[in-house]
Amino acid sequence: MGRCIAHLDIDAFYASVELLRRPELRGLPVIVSGSGPRAVVTTASYEARKFGIGSAMPTSRARRLCPEAVLVPPDFTAYREASGVVMGLVRATVEEVEVAGLDEAYLDLTGLVAPRAAMRRLVVSIHDATGLTASVGIGPNKLVAKVASDAEKPRGFVVVSREQACARFAGAPPGLVPGIGPKTAERLARMSLGTLGALAVADEGALAEAFGPRLGRELIRRARFEHDGEVVSVRVAKSESRETTFDTDVAAHADMEAHIIRLAAELCERLARQERRGRTVSIKVRLDDWTTITRARTLERATNDERLVTETALELLRTYSPPRPVRLLGVQVAGLDREDAPAADADQLALPV
Repeated sequence: MGRCIAHLDIDAFYASVELLRRPELRGLPVIVSGSGPRAVVTTASYEARKFGIGSAMPTSRARRLCPEAVLVPPDFTAYREASGVVMGLVRATVEEVEVAGLDEAYLDLTGLVAPRAAMRRLVVSIHDATGLTASVGIGPNKLVAKVASDAEKPRGFVVVSREQACARFAGAPPGLVPGIGPKTAERLARMSLGTLGALAVADEGALAEAFGPRLGRELIRRARFEHDGEVVSVRVAKSESRETTFDTDVAAHADMEAHIIRLAAELCERLARQERRGRTVSIKVRLDDWTTITRARTLERATNDERLVTETALELLRTYSPPRPVRLLGVQVAGLDREDAPAADADQLALPV
């Protein structure tokens, strides 16, 4: 028997929790979001999604698309409580579970007797315990399982092999696959590679020239739904950050520095509680024209010291010296570990993997 991986995803999780607490809103377009002028949609009910509303969309735009939508402020305490019940049931079903968020998890079903039946029982158990519904994808690897779980939401239950996934999603855009972002998809479209099917048979040399040998090959592998990642029971964040979007743009550099000082203090306080340290300090700056930059510096030793992190972040901000008012500022410490090991390089740009 080969590997058998499931991806379980609670349907419209935040909105579903709110509808359980506010049953009078059932059937209505509901948006979970803050109310500030620059708030973004956390999630939306399926009734709201019919209007084209999706996560991370500016709430102002969502309200234009659906003026009658009901806006509900997020309650993350309630979401964490519901997630705890769900993940407790998931862990009671299988031993190897990788929690990927409050509302989703990968399960290694390899060797489990009747894995499909086990997942159907789990979905029923989750609904009985919480009132929440879930979609499930099952396949030979995490990539297939993830895409399959999204294919027939809500209440989807899709089981496909890698070959079946290739055939079923051949006409889908590359952005359907995790790891292929909008900018990469745009570049692929300019190369006449607008579908997963086309990307799967693309010339590797041409992709290597455009994206580099490593990414070029990886794009083909993802289009072919090839993935070797294991289900990891404990996901340890490699970075921790704090950021804020301002209701009105911040123009004065002194005000920017004050916000950096506050964010660094909040970040280091959390790192200290976790007894974690990191070597790379970075800042994120989004200007009023939506230009977004990051600047990073790798220190000689890992730290969670507020003074050092603050001084480094402020120096990065002063060196960049934002040329325009800013709408967002953030501070991050990356390369987190519980060990304090020396760093190899300094002043390098921090890039996500």
